[in-house]
Amino acid sequence: MLLIFTSALLVGFSGAMMPGSLLTYTIRQSLSVGKKAGFVIVTGHAVLEVMLIALILMGFDVILQSTAAQIAIGFAGGFLLLLMGLDMVLKAARKKVQVESGGKEHKNGGMLLSGLLISAANPYFLLWWAVIGLGFLLQAFRAFGYTGVAVYFLGHISADVIWYGLVSIVVGTTRKFIRDEPYRLILIGLGCLLVFFGGKFVYEAVASLGGMFT
Repeated sequence: MLLIFTSALLVGFSGAMMPGSLLTYTIRQSLSVGKKAGFVIVTGHAVLEVMLIALILMGFDVILQSTAAQIAIGFAGGFLLLLMGLDMVLKAARKKVQVESGGKEHKNGGMLLSGLLISAANPYFLLWWAVIGLGFLLQAFRAFGYTGVAVYFLGHISADVIWYGLVSIVVGTTRKFIRDEPYRLILIGLGCLLVFFGGKFVYEAVASLGGMFT
């Protein structure tokens, strides 16, 4: 259980900390509204994730009965993690990571809805849950059933709450964001973590594929 939670937390940080529309929106609203903004925005983000996981769970029985489907998910998720991890490392190392803070101020309801809609509009978010998230959920489900899925989601959403909450508190209080150099170093470390998990996914898929022919 602890391993599932920790893995979900660390991989969750790798996605949460990458510059994108949700992070940019959080910084902008924190500058305007204050330190509560990140917590409201990430709540909308979490609502969408709960909806996606519910949809995924509806097809679990069929997926779990198909070794071929599990192998395909392992390969697809693994290679996508490898690509995302390498891209994160290279962009951070080449100093191509930027966060902007444009936008207008919203109230609580608007920020919550925006957190949901901005996430839904991000194709990488949906792709992540359709491929990578599904792979992790399958592992958690096979190990501990629905309890494992709940623990995985708790670890994953904890990363979002911690990161966006921290950003919101820091920006809302000091009106400044983290300095570029330590931020890039953190991204490089998280990118390496994604490469590790990607390699693990592919290795397990290859082992399962070999088992089908023995």
